[in-house]
Amino acid sequence: MIKNSHPGRFIVFDSLDGSGQSTQAEKLRDWLRESTQRRFFGHTGVHLTKEPTTGLIGGLLRGQLNHEWKSGPECLQLLFSADRSHHLEKEIIPLLKKGVTVICDRYFFSTLAYGSLAIKDFNWLLNLQKNFLMPDLTIFLRVSPKICLERMTSSRYELTLFEEENLLSEVWKNYEKLAKRFKNKNVCLVDGQGTIENTFEKIKKIVKKQLCR
Repeated sequence: MIKNSHPGRFIVFDSLDGSGQSTQAEKLRDWLRESTQRRFFGHTGVHLTKEPTTGLIGGLLRGQLNHEWKSGPECLQLLFSADRSHHLEKEIIPLLKKGVTVICDRYFFSTLAYGSLAIKDFNWLLNLQKNFLMPDLTIFLRVSPKICLERMTSSRYELTLFEEENLLSEVWKNYEKLAKRFKNKNVCLVDGQGTIENTFEKIKKIVKKQLCR
């Protein structure tokens, strides 16, 4: 992975579906936009984005996740990586160059954690990501698969491709392995089973500690 040498900070939330990462990413965006936080980060703006994207390749991915079409696991992960490459080139890196803080809801850690369920060649998955930007800070929310599934079933009509409790348990084990593998790259585990506000207080402390200038 490539170190971020741009003036903007790159922050990623990645975890199990139903962990609350999208909510926390939105709260961090709003908090960083407050004028009182500008002195900490020196940013010229804050931008929230997510993967899969809303672009052409992202649309194909969402179709497969929602069971509208099917391919093999290698094809799926190649599509995720292609979507990510386009995302970086056209959206994330141009903003980072301008000094904008970019928050991304999901990134290549999802490919490594979820993709490893069906693809046992971890190095193949890792090599797909080797030319991508390494975030300045990555946050994994630790929430039990059972709670994640309960949250999802209460708010959706249908679950997507990977949303079964036994699969989520295996995915979380992969996230824990990734946290250890990338422990020197500002990858942090945060307990996300409390209230939204309690979880966000923990996230704010980590952001201040890791990224304050």
